[in-house]
Amino acid sequence: AMRSRSEVDATLKTAKLNPAELLEVVHCLSFSPQAGAGECYLLQLEPGLCAELEAGRSLVIRGEKDEQAVLCSEDKTYDMKIADTSNMLLFISGCKTPEQLSADEASCNIIHSQIVGFSNNYWELRRCRPKLKKLRKLLMEDPYEGPDSQKDQTSTFSKYTTEDLLSLIQASEEEILHQLQVMDACKIEGYWRILEFDYEMKLLNHVAQLIDSESWSLSKVPLRTCLEELGSLEPKEMIEHILLSYGRKYTDDAGEVYFEMNEDKICRAIAQMLLQNAVKFNLLEFQEVWQQSVPEGMTTRLDQLKGLALVDKTSRPETIFLLKVEDLPEDNQERFNSLFSLREKWTEVDIAPYIQDLCAEKQTVGALLTKYARSSMQNGVKVYNSRRPIS
Repeated sequence: AMRSRSEVDATLKTAKLNPAELLEVVHCLSFSPQAGAGECYLLQLEPGLCAELEAGRSLVIRGEKDEQAVLCSEDKTYDMKIADTSNMLLFISGCKTPEQLSADEASCNIIHSQIVGFSNNYWELRRCRPKLKKLRKLLMEDPYEGPDSQKDQTSTFSKYTTEDLLSLIQASEEEILHQLQVMDACKIEGYWRILEFDYEMKLLNHVAQLIDSESWSLSKVPLRTCLEELGSLEPKEMIEHILLSYGRKYTDDAGEVYFEMNEDKICRAIAQMLLQNAVKFNLLEFQEVWQQSVPEGMTTRLDQLKGLALVDKTSRPETIFLLKVEDLPEDNQERFNSLFSLREKWTEVDIAPYIQDLCAEKQTVGALLTKYARSSMQNGVKVYNSRRPIS
């Protein structure tokens, strides 16, 4: 039933409220027959995300059934957590705020509003790192071994377009495309592929031998000549892809396209090739073989191997072995457990390349170590070990 003004005043009197302290306009609420919990969901947005929606862009919830849902904008990823609230939240269609009511002189004395839904919680968003480990896992199921590979014709593994990856990977489109670039993935016949490592090394070797035989400067490798000389050996798009992976593309004043080769990246790849067939390698022997294996004019340095290989200074003689950061768990605690089970005590210099990617926005490696590790001094050097027992 609709309440009259006298009924409202009587209710205020019973509640011992002074009408003079309240707004003139009174909302009388009633539940509509359709009102129910769970019909509507509330999402708390930061101003930037609100602006995205207002500009007509979309927010997407991503995750398969066994995954914790995340929300993605075009370039960021957010964890979604349900936050309970002690006050019931009521949804009223066309509800006016006190500011709107006081500005609207003609508003009537009593507004009868129907509650169309209610909730005791809302979704809270927290910026998180994109979950990209699955991206590598999917693409590594079927790496590309070249145009002559029989395996590619008979493979039963799925191949993935950009749309496929957007539906499977819990990250924004910008973060996925950036990671594909970091992984040196390439599009072959519309599908994203990673080159099989031996095939990648074969392509790199062709380019390195050509640079050597032509005596080109590593900072000025001509694309046109590379394609002409090597096009009979491998597809031209693969030659260009390997140049893009290991060099920086630029155009000179005459419009000719050149590549400046990345010395550190080439040295790193050759180190991986040498290390992947050995469990451990005598450090001095490795450094000697490594320097002999890289193209002439390049200088190998151990700091080129951050996040790829680890030196064991405690063994006699010192050794080096392959430890790739991308093979480690994505979860913070699991990552530290994995590292501390491999080595009990770490210096910050050694562990930093293996945890750098875990740092949230504006978080330092030092802050991460303070949270997950315990520090002590060993022979005058600060070392870190696990806060919890490692089984």
